[in-house]
Amino acid sequence: MFYVYILRSLKDGSYYVGSTSKLGKRIHRHNKGHSTSTKGKKPLILVYKKEYKLRSEAVKEERRIKSQKSRIYIKNLIKTQLGP
Repeated sequence: MFYVYILRSLKDGSYYVGSTSKLGKRIHRHNKGHSTSTKGKKPLILVYKKEYKLRSEAVKEERRIKSQKSRIYIKNLIKTQLGP
């Protein structure tokens, strides 16, 4: 399985969108500072995840989310996963 995930920084409230096949390990690496794009934003928490069977599907969705370039879009995406 592959995942699209969104992390939120508890330091500054910013979001990070990514995809991976090993979600737990990837989040751990983000919080250990192994990713240059999130290194200064620790600690990070998982606020959204969606599962895909194919890597290509997950990467396509990651790119689609990033192409929106909208914090409001990401917040709405998170809300839809949480439900009413």
